[in-house]
Amino acid sequence: MPPPPPPLLLLLLAALAAAARPGCPLARGTTATCVDMPLRTCSDVAYNQTAFPTLLEHRSREAVEASSEYILLSVLHHLLEGQCNPDLRLLGCAVLAPRCEGGRVRRPCRHVCEGLREACQPAFDAIDMAWPYFLDCGRYFASVEEGCYDPLEKLREGLDVEEALPSGLPPTFIHFTHHSYAQMVRVLRRTAARCAHIAKTYSIGRSFNGKELLVIEFSAQPGQHELMEPEVKLIGNIHGNEVAGREMLIYLAQYLCTEYLLGSARIQRLLNTTRIHLLPSMNPDGYEVAAAEGAGYNGWTSGRQNAQNLDLNRNFPDLTSEYYRLAESRSVRSDHIPIPQHYWWGKVAPETKAIMKWMRTTPFVLSASLHGGDLVVSYPFDFSKHPQEEKMFSPTPDEKMFKLLARAYADVHPMMMDRSENRCGGNFLKRGSIINGADWYSFTGGMSDFNYLHSNCFEITVELGCVKFPPEEALYTLWQHNKEPLLNFMETVHRGIKGVVMDKFGKPVKNARIVVKGIRHDITTAPDGDYWRLLPPGSHIVIAQAPGYSKVIKKVTIPARMKRAGRVDFILQPLGTRPKQLLLGPRRSGSGLRDPPGGASRYGEPEEPGQEPLGGRRQPSVGGSKPWWWSYFTSLSEHKPRWLLKY
Repeated sequence: MPPPPPPLLLLLLAALAAAARPGCPLARGTTATCVDMPLRTCSDVAYNQTAFPTLLEHRSREAVEASSEYILLSVLHHLLEGQCNPDLRLLGCAVLAPRCEGGRVRRPCRHVCEGLREACQPAFDAIDMAWPYFLDCGRYFASVEEGCYDPLEKLREGLDVEEALPSGLPPTFIHFTHHSYAQMVRVLRRTAARCAHIAKTYSIGRSFNGKELLVIEFSAQPGQHELMEPEVKLIGNIHGNEVAGREMLIYLAQYLCTEYLLGSARIQRLLNTTRIHLLPSMNPDGYEVAAAEGAGYNGWTSGRQNAQNLDLNRNFPDLTSEYYRLAESRSVRSDHIPIPQHYWWGKVAPETKAIMKWMRTTPFVLSASLHGGDLVVSYPFDFSKHPQEEKMFSPTPDEKMFKLLARAYADVHPMMMDRSENRCGGNFLKRGSIINGADWYSFTGGMSDFNYLHSNCFEITVELGCVKFPPEEALYTLWQHNKEPLLNFMETVHRGIKGVVMDKFGKPVKNARIVVKGIRHDITTAPDGDYWRLLPPGSHIVIAQAPGYSKVIKKVTIPARMKRAGRVDFILQPLGTRPKQLLLGPRRSGSGLRDPPGGASRYGEPEEPGQEPLGGRRQPSVGGSKPWWWSYFTSLSEHKPRWLLKY
């Protein structure tokens, strides 16, 4: 059974049912009497006057506030668990309380509505709710030629305004200061504009309070995956009060752009062979709470969680427990573990969903999550193989590779290599300033374990210092300490092997499995058939296999000093074209390599990008039954919002 909604939501849902009414014809006419905007739910729109009757023929403020459409806007935030907020509310307000200027009503832009519907339809599908009739893009919205306006313009207010640099400073200047959300967005966009041929910004979603989760990407072909070009992501500020990582990634973006333009051979080689994604702030809402207290005054936990009071680094699916269960049997796979359906019954933050969707759409190879509170690099697993043990060494099958990745950061960090035990992080000195996560302290729901067990991506966690919100004067020194480690870490994505898996006609084979004998963790090929397998130096037996094809086995040797991935391609032959005895190979996975039943994706989720798995209370209605949220309407008014039903 799903948990009951909060009392406030029940009251709002009840009001929605009681106020339900069918859609009315579109109001016509070219002139109107403008009056002050009186609606609380629409108080933050970009205009201050509306007109009656509205586009839905409501003739007074009271009529609007009593309408089911208006009250739906006030509960949609909770029903969709923060997704598409506040975009949908502002879009709805543009219809319920139309913009009035100079005695004329202006309609919102149709292209804005269409863009939102494409992005937000999966969220409605996930709770089995129809798209609201009053957000019909063809009926209540207008074209640019008809003089429409953008109802979401307020969301960008202040973000597109260029902030002047101090006089006399060149555009390459890095200002080592703390950045507000608006300042961060401006710096990233300005940087992308300055290096438009190698950089672009894009959003992976919104926070619970509606802030864009903005990424800046660097690549020779920004915006697209290139064959055999590995993808790296760096994420900061997953805990809102741990801000050093946020600033390091803002500085790193500016540094990469500037050094590329200045002709740095190292940076040009890195960006021409690697696709790099920087997400400076995964938790912008939590940052606002921490920043309100200020550097040096912030408590250990103030602003740590997101706006839902969720710790985002405990909010990912616990796949590690499932891994330990699967690892007991040699006949089943223990990688690319699907997300269990019961996970979606709980509270999943929109920030967490955004990261998971991002991972589904981009074939990441390497990742780092930047934290604060200590000075050490940790690596998976973060959850102990014996749940009752708070501290227990719990390695992955790729323990050797993870240690190399951790050392790639720690070994070139001057403070991590400082021999004083009295310094920040001195208790990790004898370990080389790296540690297995569960051997430090065990926890579930972490992002690093999820990356490793659900995808091809290897992620480490970097603790940048003992002060979570360092004073501004410490930021330049922090940058000097972390610049080289960040670059060195990103360059390690080119360790191991890479290649293309194709059939005998040269057609790429996607989702083929790359198996390394002795390491019980496979990776899969991207849609173009390319793959990247991070491996430590030494000799390895590598197997490529895919349903319907025979296996191909190769032996590869990776020299200790090799810093560029060796290319190992595979050509798979269809089954039946070779003698059967050649199909025999190392019996590594057995029947566990079957494709998921019923045509599900290998992630245990719908194939539609951006659509959350339908499970628990999001399960579609079966056999004519109503969705979970409809039960709150049935005992109320006979006028129910049936336009919310899909069937």
